[in-house]
Amino acid sequence: MAKKQFKAESKRLLDLMINSIYTHKEIFLRELISNASDAIDKLYYKSLIDKKNTGVSKDDFSIRISVDKAARTLTISDNGIGMTKEEMETNLGTIAHSGTLDFRKETLEDGANTKKAKAARDAIDIIGQFGVGFYSAFMVSSRVRVISRAFGEERAWEWESTGADGYSVKESAREGNGTEIVLTIKENAEEENFDEFLESYRLRNLVKRYSDYIRYPIKMNAEKRRPLPKAEGADEDAPTEYETYIEADTLNSMVPIWKRGKSEVKDEEYNEFYKDKFFDYTDPLKVIHTSVEGVISYDALLYIPAKAPFNYYTREYEKGLQLYSSGVLIMDKCADLLPDYFSFVKGLVDSQDLSLNISREMLQHDRQLKAIAIRLESKIRSELQAMLNADREKYEEFFKTFGLQLKFGIYDNYGMKKDVLEDLILFQSSSEKKLVTLSEYVSRMGAEQKFIYYAAGESVDKLDKQPQTELLKEKGYEILYLTDDVDEFALRALTQYKEKPFKSVSEGDLGIEESEEEKKAAEEKAESSKELLSAIKEALGDKVEEVRLSRRLKSHPVCLASGEGISLEMEKVLSAMPSAAAGAVKAKRILEINADHAVFGALEAAFKSGKERVEAYAGLLYDQALLIEGLPIEDPVAFSNAVCALMSER
Repeated sequence: MAKKQFKAESKRLLDLMINSIYTHKEIFLRELISNASDAIDKLYYKSLIDKKNTGVSKDDFSIRISVDKAARTLTISDNGIGMTKEEMETNLGTIAHSGTLDFRKETLEDGANTKKAKAARDAIDIIGQFGVGFYSAFMVSSRVRVISRAFGEERAWEWESTGADGYSVKESAREGNGTEIVLTIKENAEEENFDEFLESYRLRNLVKRYSDYIRYPIKMNAEKRRPLPKAEGADEDAPTEYETYIEADTLNSMVPIWKRGKSEVKDEEYNEFYKDKFFDYTDPLKVIHTSVEGVISYDALLYIPAKAPFNYYTREYEKGLQLYSSGVLIMDKCADLLPDYFSFVKGLVDSQDLSLNISREMLQHDRQLKAIAIRLESKIRSELQAMLNADREKYEEFFKTFGLQLKFGIYDNYGMKKDVLEDLILFQSSSEKKLVTLSEYVSRMGAEQKFIYYAAGESVDKLDKQPQTELLKEKGYEILYLTDDVDEFALRALTQYKEKPFKSVSEGDLGIEESEEEKKAAEEKAESSKELLSAIKEALGDKVEEVRLSRRLKSHPVCLASGEGISLEMEKVLSAMPSAAAGAVKAKRILEINADHAVFGALEAAFKSGKERVEAYAGLLYDQALLIEGLPIEDPVAFSNAVCALMSER
């Protein structure tokens, strides 16, 4: 029989289909099973529209897989709608023509104009769209035969091809309607193992991975053993004899947990599904099960883990949700569905509305996918907010594990997503002695307080002792303690919260209003100490931008404040980065001295006795301020000698 040529453009196009579109050869089984499911759906739709003339019910349908290792054949068969000779020519003889897509448009969309037709349309779940999935079979097959008998037809037809050279169609025989695809699996080649597709365990794994939620049973015969009954009068200790028999196993679970109503699923089922699916040994902290219908429809089952994966805060960690189309796994980790700041979320999304490209493996970055991502972001945020409001203990447990990622999200992209995240972040409070939200902080602010104050450093204990906090505490102002490296960067990205700007306790100006008497006294003291402060500045040189009398210190003698630009804590963080050049990042340092402290009296006395003594004291005070701030001193030996010299003075 003369071969017919494919109607699409030639060997080159089919070679592209086979070798370039699909990344993994194993995908072929998913594609063929999905096509079989569509064929059954078409007949099921027909039965719902016209039950009298079809005589079939949903329970009659199945997809079967069988293997003949000796002949190297793998067969996938169904009892769906089948194909006529003309349909076989059109659907299989034209690359990228989809009979399923035609059915969707002509019958499900344009033709579903009665109540009965609409109900029937809602009862099926057509998968195929582009008509190239079938040709993935050539990735693993040297020869493909398709035997099909259309529902209601007497004759069957057989389509056969070895690839891009063309195909032939001839009359064949088959009992009942449906289609069987017989693949002659290729011989193993260098670095190519095709034998795996003749192994039952491998086929089972592929069905479980990609097609577990196909709505019809996928069956495969399995060889099993069972004990034979003992002969009458046999000794009780006689060994049990076994017989081998063949039984069809159903490989797929069919009904996905996310397609069931929330009230139908127990917490234990959600938890077990999570642990099995995402390889965690602990129950999730939060389950989010949502279904959306409308312009874009999808089901989502999301989990917030109780613990972070061991590699979560490393470059090796891959975010993403599993993506299904009508129960068929399309992508194991679709990163586009989650923003980075919610990358800790695990789970899956199932939608039949996605526009996929020809492989179903690589998604077009189209409006449907983006629309789902936007809705998921909003849902995750609202669920976290609800947890924060209703179960504070659980939320704080979550925040201690993943709060750092939320704060990175605020800082990232110049604060573009700050509105999404600002109400979800927590900081330790100086007055409450616990984690608080920005909203809680603002709610406690007095009318005279203009700023949200914070202190950034290594630990809460050290920050609580910082000299810079004395004045604020005296006035009863709450201070947020920032202990993660990203914290101050995040607040700077926020700039303000509910029209209240953020201000570091180490900034040059705390923004606290003084009485006229206080201003006058401070100005007079500064004026009288002008020469002394100039001498100290001269002694320290370009180590500091300015030396001045402090208006924030109460009991401490000295502290460092920062001028415009980066803060002292930001300097430490940036300098610690691997790419940072030594000394390249510097905050503008202001040395503040407490005029009411005994040390200042010693400075005044030293100033009267000579320049050399002022230089020694200035160096000591500056090094003390560095140590208090957690910054390294330039010359520890000189500092030690200066302290010893001071101690030895009579």
